[in-house]
Amino acid sequence: MTGYRSLARNRDFTRLWVGEAVSQLGTGASLFVLPLVGYALTGSALMAALPVGAHTLGIALALLPAGVVADAVDKRRLLLASSALGAALAGSAAVAGFLGALTLAHLVVVAFGTGVAAGFYMPTEMSAVRQVVTREELPTAISQNQARHHVASLLGGPLGGILYAVARPLPFLVDAVSYVVSLVTVARVRTDLAPTRRTRQRPVAELAEGLRYLLARPYFRATAAFSASVNLVVNAVFYVAVLRLVQEGVPSTTIGLVEALAGAGGVLGALAAPWIIDRMRTGHLTISVAWVWVPLLVPLAFWPSAWVVGAMLFVGLLLNPAGNAGGQSYRVAITPDALQGRLASAQQFLGFTTIPLAPLLGGWLLEAWGGQAATLALLVAAALSALIPTLTREVRTVPRPRDWPVLDETGELVARAA
Repeated sequence: MTGYRSLARNRDFTRLWVGEAVSQLGTGASLFVLPLVGYALTGSALMAALPVGAHTLGIALALLPAGVVADAVDKRRLLLASSALGAALAGSAAVAGFLGALTLAHLVVVAFGTGVAAGFYMPTEMSAVRQVVTREELPTAISQNQARHHVASLLGGPLGGILYAVARPLPFLVDAVSYVVSLVTVARVRTDLAPTRRTRQRPVAELAEGLRYLLARPYFRATAAFSASVNLVVNAVFYVAVLRLVQEGVPSTTIGLVEALAGAGGVLGALAAPWIIDRMRTGHLTISVAWVWVPLLVPLAFWPSAWVVGAMLFVGLLLNPAGNAGGQSYRVAITPDALQGRLASAQQFLGFTTIPLAPLLGGWLLEAWGGQAATLALLVAAALSALIPTLTREVRTVPRPRDWPVLDETGELVARAA
């Protein structure tokens, strides 16, 4: 396994990583204040949710076409265009805010547009990483991307709150600057990110080709189904746990500490991920991550205190980055270069689509059955979700990275030569 120190010498990966790390932190700050600004503009809790929903919708609508575009154009140009769009939109919200001219409609447009920018950036960057790092560096590279995501989640909210307290439009200005940082770092990438030469088809046909490739292979089918189901369950668990704390009158500062514990678990897990990935069979790691939530939900059902919730989320997220990074690295390693963008976008789209449903599921269970029964129902759902990779031989049998198969000239997997 190539370690962090070795990967740090890969300047192009470092440029991509640093630029997106800064951008994710800025976006985390602006996303945190979207409902706050929406409520300040309208005085309506329902209307305040519109910008958040618009951002999520923008990502969902962009992901699938983004994969087609990423496989057809120079990835550097697409990354630059996405960052430029984000900078322009966030900057417009900041300017309008400082001039006292920001409206809810403007905020919704900004949220939707930055969601579209993120939807194009995500699969394109995943595809670009495959071109700037070696096969041996992939697990560590994607583990570092996991760490970047968890650090942004941990720090984005507090940063947004502080900036909002200074001046309401300030988080959007900082977000715009963070997009500019991403622009500068991506522009300095020297690796050729041009698409693989191949016969072009109509966009719909290219999209269909990517989806057919995913659906025709048991490993991709199983991991896509597992990702969608576990994202629904875990996010519903988080919603139920937090709302139970709110119903019990737990102070918001304590709930903030609970979320910080979750973020800290993710960060520590991401730092340990390369070591874990190198020492566990990738299939066994995926299954371990799938089952880890089941025993953790038992104490949560019967002792829903803030510290139990925090400890459960901390432990649950310790192994999660390794599982995500190991699985993503294997998918990238066994995917033909011409399909990298489309496979990444399809996987991300299928995993993302259930997340907006999680609060609805959690809220319905909590209201209809109560906190304890809702948590036990989600425990059963977590077990059913874990059965997907457990019962799929193509997932169970994936070896450690050093023994991963390789693609031959026809695009079929063959055992790596000794």
